[in-house]
Amino acid sequence: MTDVTTADEFSTALTHLVPRLFGADWRLSALHRLSGGASKETWAFDATDGGARRRLILRRAPPHANARMGGAELETEAALMRLAGAAGVPSPHVLHVLSEADDLGQGFVMAHVAGETIARKILRDEAFARLRPRLARELGGILARLHAIAVDSLPPLGTVTAAEELAHMRETYRADGQPRPVFEYAFRWLADHAPAEPPPSLVHGDFRLGNFIVDGQGVRAILDWELAHLGDPLRDIGWICTGSWRFGGIDKPVGGFGELSDLVAGYEDAGGARVDLARVKFWEIFGSLRWGVMCLSMLARYERGGDRTIERAMIGRRASETEIDLLRLLLPRS
Repeated sequence: MTDVTTADEFSTALTHLVPRLFGADWRLSALHRLSGGASKETWAFDATDGGARRRLILRRAPPHANARMGGAELETEAALMRLAGAAGVPSPHVLHVLSEADDLGQGFVMAHVAGETIARKILRDEAFARLRPRLARELGGILARLHAIAVDSLPPLGTVTAAEELAHMRETYRADGQPRPVFEYAFRWLADHAPAEPPPSLVHGDFRLGNFIVDGQGVRAILDWELAHLGDPLRDIGWICTGSWRFGGIDKPVGGFGELSDLVAGYEDAGGARVDLARVKFWEIFGSLRWGVMCLSMLARYERGGDRTIERAMIGRRASETEIDLLRLLLPRS
């Protein structure tokens, strides 16, 4: 598949794609890159025909990127989003999966969804004050529908078990981090308390604030499926409860805005299996340790000169926050 390597080539290829998708009189306008996304590019643009306008999003792999870098292939993400939408999970409408003829690399075009993704605004702005008390229950229902998607309908996905990923995390930690007693204890605790593996279900893999589009009425879309896999569905519940994804709202277990009891009620009321809170705790501890190891890896990349951006250094220092979260979970004061 051809890689577009310059801004002019990219714009020209997208200019040619628009009339092929919507008709000869449609034109490209308002093209700009959106912030965020470490391993994939996200572009916003309009397709216009006189007074008509369609707001669109292109998600694609960067030029020369390995097709598997960062997680699931983009064709797989597009297929999952279509399946999710059909199952009642809020999802952007995927209009087109790029082909070699498009000269844009690997990716897909989807409809723009209006709303907010920035966690700070969702947690603090008055516009979302009425949403916050009911958001956890709504997300529970969404997760139940997501986890109920038939495994045999899914595109090829890897299966991830807790034991396998814990072993991989330990290898990464040994290679990238200085010894940290709290992490050592967490590794031991997780190995000793690993639950039995349930029948594998679809797992989103990064179900948290920042990967939802919401407005004042509710959730409009679930984004960023690149870490989707088959595994324990309660991993998604543990991840949204992980301290690092509460964005300062530490007293609200679900994303800094909601109660676990509401999330569980929404999940079970929507047909999800009965939630084992001990397994949720396991995955919350796992999530804190996982993010801590990821932070150390980013710091190691910065120190070795592989990525000298200030973002990597700043994320690296957040490993200490996960130590506090782990102590709170593993050695509570009361």
